Amino acid sequence: MPPKKRNCSERDDLFKNSNSKKLKLSMSDNKNICDDVKSCENLTEIPNNTENNNASSTLSSMQLPVSEKLLLIEQELCQKLQTISFPSSVAYIYNPIIYAFEVHAMYVQTYCNEPKKILFLGMNPGPWGMSQTGVPFGEISMVRDWLKLHGFIGKPSREQPDRKVTGFDCKRSEISGKRLWGLFKEMCGSPQNLFKHSYVHNYCPIALMDRKGRNITPAELKAIFILFFHYFYILIKYFLQGEEQKLIYELCDQALSKIIQLLDIKIIVGIGRFAEKRAQIVVSADNLSVQVLWITHPSPRAVGNQNWDQKTKQRLHDLGLAEYFSN
Repeated sequence: MPPKKRNCSERDDLFKNSNSKKLKLSMSDNKNICDDVKSCENLTEIPNNTENNNASSTLSSMQLPVSEKLLLIEQELCQKLQTISFPSSVAYIYNPIIYAFEVHAMYVQTYCNEPKKILFLGMNPGPWGMSQTGVPFGEISMVRDWLKLHGFIGKPSREQPDRKVTGFDCKRSEISGKRLWGLFKEMCGSPQNLFKHSYVHNYCPIALMDRKGRNITPAELKAIFILFFHYFYILIKYFLQGEEQKLIYELCDQALSKIIQLLDIKIIVGIGRFAEKRAQIVVSADNLSVQVLWITHPSPRAVGNQNWDQKTKQRLHDLGLAEYFSN
């Protein structure tokens, strides 16, 4: 029997009302969790006033699988990001970890149930990838046919008319995701060979868009009002917006640090320079023994990104990482 669809404005309040109940997630009850909003409320939030070190200590002491602890960290981050008051230029906020929770949780539980050596770090959800499936770089066919994930996909509380969430019925293909997962498929053969040593994760879990549906990345937040400098009141908003960007970075940095320590990551591969830079900042600030590397982002908009798969395969060989992805 197919999952019962729910009003996703209820799902957007999912993490606001859960404070003390224990997390109960397993592959067997995954359907029931997202089949009913009340089941979803069993998810635990780490209190907002918990310091980074205390939260990490709490997670370490909890008798939960690695995948469940990772989901807790993500929930805490989503809850805190919801408290940010974005400027009017950010007209739409998509949080696929909430409305696509069933598939996202299945991704984490299936492929991240033990420590990893390598973390591939992306930036934030794309409109035709993770925003549709709940999986980082989650191009539809790759998630369904290679990762073998499928399930209920809800909707954000407000949708941009040209960026509607239709889940696995989406007819658009995210080229970045198709390239990234396609390369892993070519090199590894099976997902199990890929995830034996590595995991794919996004630095920021939310997608931001303007009224026309243009993607606003975390890196772009601060510069969005530059064209309007001649209006003084907009100039003030510009400086205030820098504080919002700073807060996003602070929250996402904290979550990334927890995940690195939880998974005992030794190597971070930033997918693009932005992810590399944020990883370097986190590793340096928390004095973590982690090597930070990078590969070119698979976006077709990137300059000189023809033959991305061949170039990236060679890049992984040059970095000494290809041995971890043998078929």
